[in-house]
Amino acid sequence: MLRVEPTALPDVKLINPQRIGDRRGFFSETYNRQRFAEAGISVEFVQDNHSLSAVAGTVRGLHFQSEPFAQAKLIRVVRGRILDVVVDIRKSSPTFGRHVAVELSAENGSQLFVPVGFAHGFCTLEPDTEIVYKVSAYYSAAHDHGLRWNDTALGIDWPVAPADAVLSDKDRRQPRLAELPAYFS
Repeated sequence: MLRVEPTALPDVKLINPQRIGDRRGFFSETYNRQRFAEAGISVEFVQDNHSLSAVAGTVRGLHFQSEPFAQAKLIRVVRGRILDVVVDIRKSSPTFGRHVAVELSAENGSQLFVPVGFAHGFCTLEPDTEIVYKVSAYYSAAHDHGLRWNDTALGIDWPVAPADAVLSDKDRRQPRLAELPAYFS
């Protein structure tokens, strides 16, 4: 059983797979192509990624890839908790520049589907947080882009102050929304 919930951005979906539990723990089917298609998500995933963030307050993103390597993503947390954030960067979209932020955790088992045309990032809320995610296109360094995580124009209420965020050098240098080329129209 798969429960798909809408978010404030119509194309971004919160997915809650059923967990069947007993005294041993639980079992959950986190991806089933047929069930996802029935829920309106017909994406072919080609690569799985796994990241570990050792420190709470680690911010990764906001990332995306441009065509022809643009990626849809299916995000879930297997240890710890994150605030997961998605921003619509499709210039012609009525929700351009708007975002949705949801808490994903190993405990709640929720997943977030991020379609092509959206920047994605997260902030870890616990140490040693692990995220696994599927993508619909292979990684391409030449098509790898980002958006400044704390651009005030986005209005994202991050759970960490900019001075306390643990960031890569790359994420410190990303452009603001107003400076972002029209990668998706």
